Amino acid sequence: MDLQRILVFTPAILFAITIHEFFHAWTANKLGDPTAKESGRLTLNPIAHLDIMGTICFIVAQFGWGKPVPVNAANFKNPRRDNMFVSLAGPASNFVSAFGFGIIFHLMNKYSTPSNLTVPIFEFLYIGIRISLFLAFFNLIPLFPLDGFHILKGIVPYHLVIRLDAVSKYSPFILLGIILLNGSAGVSILGSILNPPVIFFSRMFTGI
Repeated sequence: MDLQRILVFTPAILFAITIHEFFHAWTANKLGDPTAKESGRLTLNPIAHLDIMGTICFIVAQFGWGKPVPVNAANFKNPRRDNMFVSLAGPASNFVSAFGFGIIFHLMNKYSTPSNLTVPIFEFLYIGIRISLFLAFFNLIPLFPLDGFHILKGIVPYHLVIRLDAVSKYSPFILLGIILLNGSAGVSILGSILNPPVIFFSRMFTGI
């Protein structure tokens, strides 16, 4: 990745991670759990949400993560339902961000001409859309500790919640295996899962 692409890629990553974690914290606080707020996570300052290793991996390998927002479900009136809403808030915020970038992309494409100023902005918007969509759909994978696991727990019947909790201890190893296999020996598990919705909505939002 060249320097110019890094200069565009990095702020797009920081934005996607910050929005994702902020809305986890904001939703939890609105539903009665101030844990994230008291931990300094109810902020749009990206530094508060960065996991150093996750950010480095994002820049180097275009794959990474942010620092999980602390949540105490005991503070919710309806712990199961509210925890699901908190988990959903992160991916939803990324999806809405991608849509917003798409609107700006369309307006600029219609009313501006390519120049040394607009081309980097177009590139930032496009990369921002892709990263936001990737982060949204990746986190919807129903494996612990991803958001999709907690969303699934809020949907399935209670007797299945107990089973999900029982197998959740194996989920991080499954997720790690998928990540390690991704791209090795011609295997692209994450790509086969994430690329179709990311490409579909990227084209829808940008029109290209």
